[in-house]
Amino acid sequence: MNTTRFIHWRDGDMWLGYLEEFPDYWTQGETMDELKLQLRDLFNDLSAGLIPCARQSAELELV
Repeated sequence: MNTTRFIHWRDGDMWLGYLEEFPDYWTQGETMDELKLQLRDLFNDLSAGLIPCARQSAELELV
């Protein structure tokens, strides 16, 4: 099973969140399960290149 990390918080009646790898792209859901579903869809779209010019974070090894 593949996993990815995400940041989430509750704002009023909604759950908001974004994928750590793509911090510019937020989504929301009425429940945590709905937020996770939205995040999966967002990840699939971003990974498939369906969102043009998507900025992405990465880790750089320093020597």
